[in-house]
Amino acid sequence: MKVKVDLERCQGHTLCAMRAPDVFELDDVDGHSSPVSEEVPADQEAKVLEAVRSCPERAISVS
Repeated sequence: MKVKVDLERCQGHTLCAMRAPDVFELDDVDGHSSPVSEEVPADQEAKVLEAVRSCPERAISVS
């Protein structure tokens, strides 16, 4: 599974990092999220899908 964050849509709610802290990192300045790596480890896939569902801006996508 691969994960991407649309930086234009991300508003820095930080919910993704709360759901999957090993997958998402937050910018120190504005809290915007980015994946640590595009490839999601198999043991983190469920947490990433939860992060996708929790994002109010629908900024996270997986493939």
